[in-house]
Amino acid sequence: MDDSEAWSTIVGVLKELEVDAQKRVLQSVQTFLGLNGEERSLASPSPILPFSQAPYDQSFSRDRTVSPKEFLRDKNPMTDVERVTCLAYYLTHYRDTPHFKTLEISTLNTEAAQPKFSNTAVAVDNARKLGYLVPATKGNKQITALGEKFVELLPDRDAAREAVRTFRPRKRSKTKKSRKE
Repeated sequence: MDDSEAWSTIVGVLKELEVDAQKRVLQSVQTFLGLNGEERSLASPSPILPFSQAPYDQSFSRDRTVSPKEFLRDKNPMTDVERVTCLAYYLTHYRDTPHFKTLEISTLNTEAAQPKFSNTAVAVDNARKLGYLVPATKGNKQITALGEKFVELLPDRDAAREAVRTFRPRKRSKTKKSRKE
């Protein structure tokens, strides 16, 4: 099989999938083949573009070479809560730190060259109140499935908000029972 036949076969199979599935499959193949965004040398006989230059939108869920600065630039958080949630996602998925302290969020924020939080603890607590973070053991925090979904959908704020709206269970209204005496 030559390059063009391989390309035709791959594109033919991928175009049957939804965009998100296409991205997941391509990233899995990249990881399997050990490409992981590494540049190919100019002497390489293969005309295949490196994954980072592929003509489709790249998701960051598996590429661990992304710096926190690049990650936040691409996710474009608008509020302190969004930034805390993005940093928590980065710690969990890129630094293998599923449980973290507020200080680690603040340190990663500095590493990402972001403006300092006026009060990191308040921002983290607000993210917890919105359901993006939950307490873990020994005073640590961890990102929730809702928080992960929100970050994965950024920078598409409308899709992220819609996912949050549909993800959260409705709160039950508390009805008072009247006592008959």
